[in-house]
Amino acid sequence: MRQGAQGSAEAGAPWAAVGRPGAGAPSGSGEPAAQARVPQQAGAVRGEHTHSEPPLPVVPRARPVVQRASVRGQILDALRAALVAGDLRPGEVYSAPVLGERFGVSATPVREAMQQLALEGAVEVVPNRGFRVVERGVRELAELAEVRALIEVPVMLRLARTVPAERWAELRPLAEATVRAASSGCRATYAESDRGFHRAVLSLSGNVQLVQIAEDLHRRAQWPLVGGGPGARGRADLVADAHEHTALLDALVARDLDVVRALVGEHFAGAAAAG
Repeated sequence: MRQGAQGSAEAGAPWAAVGRPGAGAPSGSGEPAAQARVPQQAGAVRGEHTHSEPPLPVVPRARPVVQRASVRGQILDALRAALVAGDLRPGEVYSAPVLGERFGVSATPVREAMQQLALEGAVEVVPNRGFRVVERGVRELAELAEVRALIEVPVMLRLARTVPAERWAELRPLAEATVRAASSGCRATYAESDRGFHRAVLSLSGNVQLVQIAEDLHRRAQWPLVGGGPGARGRADLVADAHEHTALLDALVARDLDVVRALVGEHFAGAAAAG
């Protein structure tokens, strides 16, 4: 420590001399002042390499943050799927350490993901215990269906009048994917596919804010009701819901506005009733 302090003081003195007229090499040295100042570089003051050896590369600090955010995102997706599937049951309290053991990660990314779910309204914080899955009733689900219809129906009717048939044909694989997902009987798999189809349709509007709001409402509408539990909405319900996507595409291609309006309204009402 003493040597470091001394070295710092010695290195700092010549820098003070640089700004004074007539300061530089000691008298009688025969060395020009400018030449005497050459060694006094920023690297010399900081103890860095100043000769032929290149400086050490700067190690980026952002990498661990990106990795942690990636883990948190994966846990968030897993928790959302567990909510839809009914593995996280309404009214139950779950702690971050216990869920961390379940997913094979530390409690930190689980806690961060749960806090995001709290912002979305899926869970609520229970001090010193963890997070409680929010209990929802049929009324809330019906309200979500009504709001979704108010947003999506006018947009789809406008798109039906303006979007050419070939653009709708590009969405056919997504509609068919929802049927396959429904046939699997996995509610979480179907929920993801269902959101993907609706997101693709609404994206044709070019309104990013609209798509984000509709996505949030759609996700909330997929959370299970109190007492619903896993499998409350059976495979037959999911398959019937999925086939409405292909029927909707047919109506959009044909620009049959009455059928579009009826199908979208029934689609939301059916989802709300099935829970």
